[in-house]
Formats: sequence, C-alpha cells, structure tokens
Amino acid sequence: MQHLPSTSRTAHPVKGPMDSASADTRTTLPPLHRLPVAPAQPPCPTTLPDGTPAWLITRYHDVRQVLADPRVTRADLHDVGTAGTTADVAANPASLFNQDGPAHRRLRGTVQRAFTPRAIADWQPWVAAAVQQHVDRLVAAGPPADLVPAFARPVPFAVTTRLMGLDGNGPDRLEEDRLNRWTLALLAQGGAPDQPQTAGHDDTLAEFGAFTAELVARRRREPGDDLVSRLVRAADQDGGVSEESLVFLVAGLTASGNESVAGALANALVYVLGERPDHWPRLADPDTAERTAERLLHYIPLGDDQATIRRTTAAVEIGDVTVPADSVVAVSLNSANRDPAVYPGGLDADLGLPLPAPTLAFSAGPHYCVGAWRVRLEMRESLRRLATALPGLRLTTPVAELDWQLGGTTRSPSRVPVDW
Repeated sequence: MQHLPSTSRTAHPVKGPMDSASADTRTTLPPLHRLPVAPAQPPCPTTLPDGTPAWLITRYHDVRQVLADPRVTRADLHDVGTAGTTADVAANPASLFNQDGPAHRRLRGTVQRAFTPRAIADWQPWVAAAVQQHVDRLVAAGPPADLVPAFARPVPFAVTTRLMGLDGNGPDRLEEDRLNRWTLALLAQGGAPDQPQTAGHDDTLAEFGAFTAELVARRRREPGDDLVSRLVRAADQDGGVSEESLVFLVAGLTASGNESVAGALANALVYVLGERPDHWPRLADPDTAERTAERLLHYIPLGDDQATIRRTTAAVEIGDVTVPADSVVAVSLNSANRDPAVYPGGLDADLGLPLPAPTLAFSAGPHYCVGAWRVRLEMRESLRRLATALPGLRLTTPVAELDWQLGGTTRSPSRVPVDW
C-alpha cells in the first residue's frame, strides 16, 4: 500500500498567495520540478493524510478516464483527505470545484458564457501590452533585480485588475497589497499545525466577501465590459445560480487567477534560468516560447500536493482494476504528466518540442480549469518578451539556496535574483 504525504485542495494549477512579509520560507526544500511523484502504475490502495482509505490513480490514461467519468464525483468531498489543511477557496461547498451534477453544470455554464472565444481574443492584445509594459520597466530600472516583485507579481496583478474591472479610480479600484492580503486569507491552508492562520483571518475573509458582494451588486446595476459584468449577466440570464456561488466564483477568480500566474511564472523562471540557461535566448522565437510555456506548465506543478480527491458512485473499471462503488480515489495529475509511457523524454527533453499528448496540468473533463487560457497566454508572452529584451538574463543565486513561499496552496520562490 502506498501512502500519500498530502492531498490537493484544488482542481487546477491556479492556487494561493503569500506575500514576502508573512510567508514561511525554508531553504532546504527542492524546487517543485524536482519533487518526486508516485510512479505511474495500475490503481492501488493508499491512505490519505487524515487516515481515509483510497485508491491511488497515477497512469495518464487512467487519470483522464477518471476525470471525465460521470460516475466519479467531487461533490461532498471538500473536507476529505485534508487532515485540516484545506484552503478556504477549496473547502467552501459553494466553490465551483466542490460541485458536480446540475449545480456544477449551471455554474460552469455561467463561466463559459463569460469566457467566450471572442472575449478571450479581445483580451489577448492588452494582456500582451501589459506584459511588455512591465518588461520595459524592468529594463529601464536596470540590473540587478528581483523578478518576483519586479515582474512575476505585477504582471498578473495588472491583468487581473483590468480583466475584473478593478483598475479604475472609483470604489472598485483594488490595490496590490489589499489583494495580496485577501488572497492570503482565501487560499491559505487552514489549520495546518506548522502553518497557523494569520491573525484576523476570518475578518479578512469577511472583508473580501463584502467587497465582492458589493462589486457583484454594482455590476448588476451598472454593467460594463469587464469579466465580473459578464459573469453577473450570464448568471442572471441562466438562472439557478445562487448569489453565494456567484460571489464566491468572482472572489475565487480574482484571487486564484492572480496567484496562479504569479506562482507559475516564478517557478518557470527558476527552472529555465537555473537549469536550462542555454534555452533562454531561444524563447525570443514565438513558436518556441509557446511550446516551452506548455512544457513548463505541464512539468512544474504549482504546489507539492500529491492528488485531487474524488468518490465513485458506482463500480468503475480503471485499467484492469475494478474500483468498488463509494470508494475514494486519489487522482495524481503530476504522476500522469510524468507517465513514461506517454511522455518518454520527461522534463529533460528539448523544451522547444511539442508535448506528445495533451497536458493534464489543468485537469480534464467537467472540472477542466476555466482560466487555462489566461495562464498559457501570460506565461507565453512573459517568456518571449523577457527573452527578447534580456537574452543575457541570468540567475545570481543557486537554485538550492532559494527561499520558498509556503502556507498557501501554492509553492513558489520568494525571490528570483537576476542580473544581465
């Protein structure tokens, strides 16, 4: 029987905040791309951190099957397997992640009506412009620099605030330190013995909730072209979406969307600059940057969680194994993404090559990440534009000596010191 050290709190690589003032940092941890994962193997019994017996699913095709099978559900599992470490954004039953069936389809449909292909196409030019603006600022400030506060965090913040209509001068304007504080509360792991919640945690969550509820009400009265207005309009037209779910959806997209990109970008920069520096100048080529971004998102998880949890509602044949009804299954996306039968080259293959199969970094099936387009876009544009402007960019601190931001549902470097 294999034992899992931890379990995932979210369905996609979009996860949690830590600002440098409150983060717990340790220098003994390896970077995420060097964390061991359970080997790809047939389904086998395991035990979750809270003692729950489960079936561990690790092979690529088995994981894809489970994530798409309607007999395997996420509903009513928000506190299973977590041993008291679930983040508020994943523990709330109103979360999109914790719903299945008709309620999930209604809420998911609302999101999909807001994220239309035309809307995403309209957003791409100004996302690219925001990335370029911060590249120009970095270059103008000159070396040395820390890419976390100078680039990896301000880029997604600029995109988040414009996307959600929070970048103006009115009552909806959102400052970066306030979003960081709210994100920390929403995405921090609650109750972990070595990661206690910060003082005022509940008050901070209440403040964020009140802000978001008023934002939703104001967009209903005075709609615009921002994503919040699109979500409110779609929810009201579709009907059946509770106000609680809508408010929580807006809060989650604001906090998690911002943090997921910041963490993914910082981790990607650490890997390429620290271990693949010869590849860095190649990223100036748009096609190479796109393929590299996909490989980095595929192989570098946002957190050190081992699995996402589901439950079978009927007996399910997975590979050559029958998993009984009412069984908890622990689905390892990281193991699936490193299955040597599907990805024989692994992380050390040429970063400019396309993946041989679609990544599961954003999950699959009904819970496929609604923000995958955004993470891909910002990663691709950031890598290409940085490499074009600074082909000689180099890391000035060994990867083994970097400190890591902990305590939320992500793990990313607290500093990425560079020169050029």
